[in-house]
Amino acid sequence: MKTFLRAIIISLVFIILCGLIYPLGMTGISQLFFNKQANGSIAKYNGKPVGSELLGQAFTDMRFFHGRVSANNYNTYTKADKIPDKNGKTAYDGVSSGSANLAPSNPDLAERVENDMDAFLKLHPGVKKDEIPTDLLTSSGSGLDPDISPEAAKIQIPAISQATGISLVQLEKIVVHNTKGRTLGIFGEPRVNVLETNMEIAKLLNITF
Repeated sequence: MKTFLRAIIISLVFIILCGLIYPLGMTGISQLFFNKQANGSIAKYNGKPVGSELLGQAFTDMRFFHGRVSANNYNTYTKADKIPDKNGKTAYDGVSSGSANLAPSNPDLAERVENDMDAFLKLHPGVKKDEIPTDLLTSSGSGLDPDISPEAAKIQIPAISQATGISLVQLEKIVVHNTKGRTLGIFGEPRVNVLETNMEIAKLLNITF
């Protein structure tokens, strides 16, 4: 009986310690010292949440910088996507993210890259095929990368300047302002956050969301 009571007491102690005190303590510390990160690193425009700095978004308007090939609509489906076809299959296959992980020899990947390349060249007529930065034609491992390389941002500047009337110099300053270096000076590569950069453009154009 003593062993049984001891086991119950130990279980209760660890339930309270690990299931209540520790989670509440970590939540309190994160909210106090890392409030923005703990709440999703939400970016706000004129006080209104417009997305997370950590997740890519699909920008199609030529007035804004475009991001990488992305799975940003990984959990977005219409009612039509859930209607089975004649084979009983639907376009809805559950919530997931990540890149397609197609091999370089896969014809589907080659076709997708060629189509994206042709679309980019149509929107940027002054750019040559071999000048397109690789990250604009590939996705990250998560498929949700919010950043592009400085080169991928700079190559879009002339088209954005033409679409917005913002000078090339001003757009270059916006890119530089939103370019972050390697983490701790050694990890990763310099990167430009697409959402933050586009919010600066929206402010210059006095766009409301």
